[in-house]
Amino acid sequence: MGALCSVIRFENLQELKRLCHWGPIIALGVIAICSTMAMIDAVMWYWPLDTTGGSVNFIMLINWTVMILYNYFNAMFIGPGYVPLGWKPEKSQDCMYVQYCKVCQSYKAPRSHHCRKCNRCVMKMDHHCPWINNCCGYQNHASFTLFLLLAPLGCIHASFIFVMTMYTQLYNRMKVILRNKTSIESWIEDKAKDRIQYYKTGEIFIFPYDMGSKWKNFKQVFTWSGIPEGDGLEWPVREGCHQYTLTIEQLKQKADKRVRSVRYRAVEDYSGACCPVTKGVKTFFTTPCTEEPRIALCKGDLILATRGLKHWMYGDKVLDSTTDAGMRVRGWFPRKCVEKCLYDSEMDQPLDGEKKNR
Repeated sequence: MGALCSVIRFENLQELKRLCHWGPIIALGVIAICSTMAMIDAVMWYWPLDTTGGSVNFIMLINWTVMILYNYFNAMFIGPGYVPLGWKPEKSQDCMYVQYCKVCQSYKAPRSHHCRKCNRCVMKMDHHCPWINNCCGYQNHASFTLFLLLAPLGCIHASFIFVMTMYTQLYNRMKVILRNKTSIESWIEDKAKDRIQYYKTGEIFIFPYDMGSKWKNFKQVFTWSGIPEGDGLEWPVREGCHQYTLTIEQLKQKADKRVRSVRYRAVEDYSGACCPVTKGVKTFFTTPCTEEPRIALCKGDLILATRGLKHWMYGDKVLDSTTDAGMRVRGWFPRKCVEKCLYDSEMDQPLDGEKKNR
């Protein structure tokens, strides 16, 4: 029994050596790169946790990768099957109908051929494939064919995702350029509309740097010399605006943010991890897809929250004004780690937000 186990382990190790060949290295490298990039682009283009379509798209992408690798490794490690050494037809008179292999010292079974690479007679041999570093034959013909079918289908799906990601990214970038905005300025404009609608002030916010012509806006970024127009400090503005129209709106938004912020107190410690495992499955899988930081929390910390998602919130940690003067700590934190403060800790009075709600 021990001898049998050692033989099996030896044969498994011999099979693993098939990976140490330029064919499998290139093939697996291409699969890994294409699959990884497709998954990253799928998240950027169609966030899987928000919609059913995004979830189906992401699951299908994972399914292609799993099925491709499953059939690839089956074709490689199961192998084609070899004619047993010393094999000959059951009826001795049938030996005259088959060839004899001098290398294997046995007769060649019907549909079998000797492979110089494998140095064995392969049953129902089709060809020796360098990409799996093995022959395609009797036992792995189906797996090899499925691999050849699934690989291009997976590539078509990945290519579609690549094209859609490039389109959405370029469209979003070109759209702001043709309106003479940056991504941040576009966000400020959206918040200006929300602020005016929320307070019903009757204001009309006009973005000052849109020249009213896509061509004029385009020329402010792209010039024949490659050097942008102006000095980067003062900009031409449209009629009815001035140099500080946008900065004034920013100051209004910051003041509004302070008024509308809600105070929370930490009820659990949080390490600041991007995807915390201990804060629940939903928190782990819905982590904000952004480069904005996370803030570590200790039980009892106060935070002024300014925005949030279903399982995450964003805000500023309230620091000690004497020891932490000039510092500002802000970022994302799990919603389940905090609870809303109903009363001001210093004055024992309801917070402004709570007064309005009462």
